[in-house]
Amino acid sequence: MAGAPYELLAFVLFAAITIGSSLGVVLVRDVWHSALLLGVALLSVAVHYVMTQAAFIGTMQILVYVGGVLVLITFAVMLTRDDPAVEVGQ
Repeated sequence: MAGAPYELLAFVLFAAITIGSSLGVVLVRDVWHSALLLGVALLSVAVHYVMTQAAFIGTMQILVYVGGVLVLITFAVMLTRDDPAVEVGQ
């Protein structure tokens, strides 16, 4: 039972990170920063899975969502990003 305060502190810390980054995904105007905050939110959810002794689901969260979906979103953001330095029609 000596580790219980540390577990509670870690849970509260990662819960705050999850909520803060999830709000940042919705409220940030820049798409690139929103995608990075989505990665932080997905990683912190994986930490919650590991803390609840569901290591396999936490690993799948990292491999599938962070490794696959976030990379796909990152490529989509990079490919569709509008460059203000390039003028149309010239």
